[in-house]
Amino acid sequence: MNSFLKNLGLILTILGAIILFVCFATGNTNSNALLATSVGLIIVGIIAYIVLNKNITE
Repeated sequence: MNSFLKNLGLILTILGAIILFVCFATGNTNSNALLATSVGLIIVGIIAYIVLNKNITE
């Protein structure tokens, strides 16, 4: 479980980047909801990565 929690921030960040890439590749850059969701995932992922890796020690 600790392994999953340590990588949760990285997973969220990569998921946000994939959403941004798919929006760009399909030309759907006018949808603010998708863009805001992806940026939100990236920001939450970075914060989760820092906080969880600071608190979890193996």
